[in-house]
Amino acid sequence: MCVFQKALPVPSLGRVLPATKGSQRSRRVAAFRRHWPAQPAKHRIRAAVSVPTGFKRLAAAVSAVVVGGLVVLGLASYLVSVDAARDAVTGEVRAVTGLEPTVRGTSTLSMFPSPRIALGDVALAGYAEDDSPFVAEALVANVRWLPLLLGRIEIADIALVRPHITVRFDADGRSNWSPLVATLALAMRPDPRAEPRSLSFSEIRITDGTVVLVDAGRGLSEALERVELSLAWPSIAKSFAATGRVTWRDEPLDLALAIADFPAALVGETSGLKLRVGGLPLKAAFEGAMSLRPSLKIDGTLAADAPSLRGGLGWVSGRPFYGVGLGRFALKAKTNVVSGTVALSSLNIELDGNAAEGVLTWGLAERRSLQGTLAVDTLDLTPYAAALRLMAADQRAWNRKPLSLDWFDDVDLDLRVSAARVLTPQTRFGRTAMAATLQNRRLVVTVGEAHAFNGVVTGSLALDKTADGAAFRSQLSFRNVDLETCLSELIGVRRLEGKGNVLVSLDGAGSSVFGVTRTLNGRVSLTAANGALVGVNVEQLLRRLERRPLGGGADFRSGRTPFDSLAVVLKVSNGTAQAEDVRLQGTNVRLAVAGTASVPSRELDLTGTASLLAPMLEQPPTFELPFFVQGSWDDPMMLPDTQALIRRSGAAAPLLDSLSDKRTRDAVRSAIDRLGGGDGAAVLRRLGIGAPTPAPTAEPAPAATPDQAPAAEQGTPTPEPTPVPEAPVAEVPTR
Repeated sequence: MCVFQKALPVPSLGRVLPATKGSQRSRRVAAFRRHWPAQPAKHRIRAAVSVPTGFKRLAAAVSAVVVGGLVVLGLASYLVSVDAARDAVTGEVRAVTGLEPTVRGTSTLSMFPSPRIALGDVALAGYAEDDSPFVAEALVANVRWLPLLLGRIEIADIALVRPHITVRFDADGRSNWSPLVATLALAMRPDPRAEPRSLSFSEIRITDGTVVLVDAGRGLSEALERVELSLAWPSIAKSFAATGRVTWRDEPLDLALAIADFPAALVGETSGLKLRVGGLPLKAAFEGAMSLRPSLKIDGTLAADAPSLRGGLGWVSGRPFYGVGLGRFALKAKTNVVSGTVALSSLNIELDGNAAEGVLTWGLAERRSLQGTLAVDTLDLTPYAAALRLMAADQRAWNRKPLSLDWFDDVDLDLRVSAARVLTPQTRFGRTAMAATLQNRRLVVTVGEAHAFNGVVTGSLALDKTADGAAFRSQLSFRNVDLETCLSELIGVRRLEGKGNVLVSLDGAGSSVFGVTRTLNGRVSLTAANGALVGVNVEQLLRRLERRPLGGGADFRSGRTPFDSLAVVLKVSNGTAQAEDVRLQGTNVRLAVAGTASVPSRELDLTGTASLLAPMLEQPPTFELPFFVQGSWDDPMMLPDTQALIRRSGAAAPLLDSLSDKRTRDAVRSAIDRLGGGDGAAVLRRLGIGAPTPAPTAEPAPAATPDQAPAAEQGTPTPEPTPVPEAPVAEVPTR
């Protein structure tokens, strides 16, 4: 703390001593005067002054400094004119960058709070007003104090306020900045004949800028908005750095760029490169080297990750990517960029929890392309199950959701994948090798080998994008597969057990899976051995009906029928499968089936004959029963031929013969109506007998349908029938 004092004569010191008794005070004053005689003024003791007086003197000193500074500022403003300052700044920019700026607005010189020169509406000389690659609302140069007082202008740093930078690329890859970059490279190149000169400024700041990239050959235009960058200009070292933030497609990105040898990079020679980009959709980092001669070449290590690959692709492409999967994504690889091709080697990639190794090549030509080979230990397809689902949510109908193949237009694909295990929500696959190619909006998946359904699957699937949806073609072979698992997961059928072979050759087109099934054409064949038909015990049913043809309580939809061999050949035309050859051979039974099956509605309409075999093979079957199979694939109903059962019954056979006459049928119908008040025609139809001709006074009876059994041939008139004994008609299952 500063203390102010004033001179005080020594003899007057007695007045500052404390008051004591008279004798003591006198002795002390006398002793003090003996030891301290009168001294010159320079040895006098200075007493402290008051605090207000000290503050007044401090304020006076500060005021003097401020006034001196204002005088200096005024003198500097007087010594440096605005025009001279403008010319000095433009000359310094030209000397550092080699670019010729032109000032089209007002220039100002400000000394407070620090000296700076502001140039309004700055552009590059030699360009039309609407074609300039660089325009800034203002260029502000902060000037150093000491050189300014000496009459020189040295720029400490430059700020570009709201600059608008336009970069246009021609079809041959050259841009409107190519001459400017050449000029900048010439300015950065050291000249041994010139005297060494240190650059005055080493930092350029960009505030609220906009960078527009235009590719005329592809018709693309992108804009980087709200650009806030700080450029570390190579004033002493050769390195160049840029850090800050930009906004692209409404997403802010943190950006960091470092070039080890900026002059070499400008002329296309090899230079070290580091790049960091961080934002919500994507984070990426690259470290390596780059060169521009004879063409762009980048070599280094790339690491990238994204919380959602689907979201990142949608952000980059500018349109949303709908669907499932393509979530968490990360990769790290050695990267080589040459002639518009990005090659990723020693690749480690992770997508939706699936980790893979291999190589990938991404083509940056007019049409994007992806090629590569990947090896996966465990490939989990659970995230993509909804997109690969053929069946609807209830598992009883085909999926009717529209097929979306828009991504077929964006990229060409040639990818080979091998996996030790493949997981789906329903099953597990073993070793699998497959290849996928996408070209001209046609996707072909070739399965070289897939250990699935406890067997081996090979073949190919082709999917074409059409105006109405998709066109589908398959050539698949299932060898020694588990039929129950295979058929239940592919088409939802759970009626066969055992091992077998399935060959599928189908094609169709439609806007959904259901639409494709309506146009299916092709062939399907199935062979199996030592299996079982689930849902019906044919042997038990035949033996029961052999003993009691009209016995009630028969359950035709339970049990299982073992077989030694099964052969199925189906011809599919417009969504309808025609049974060309369907044979089942067991130890004691034999089945032969014909008819049709509707693929879109999943309905069966089959007829066949079930035979109960004799103990000796050379003997004829002991019992044969025609039957019908109707209903859905999931829960079909097997019904025996009613007429055959009635004819086999000794008590009911004469009734069937008598009902073959028209007049007898009419009489029986009338009797049933009078006795029970029910529908006699319905009862006759349940017996498998054609509808009677209506009596003159009765309403016309419904015409016979194709499914009803044909009426017996007309016989000679018979007498009025006697009352018909009651028969267990209601208990006989009919078609």
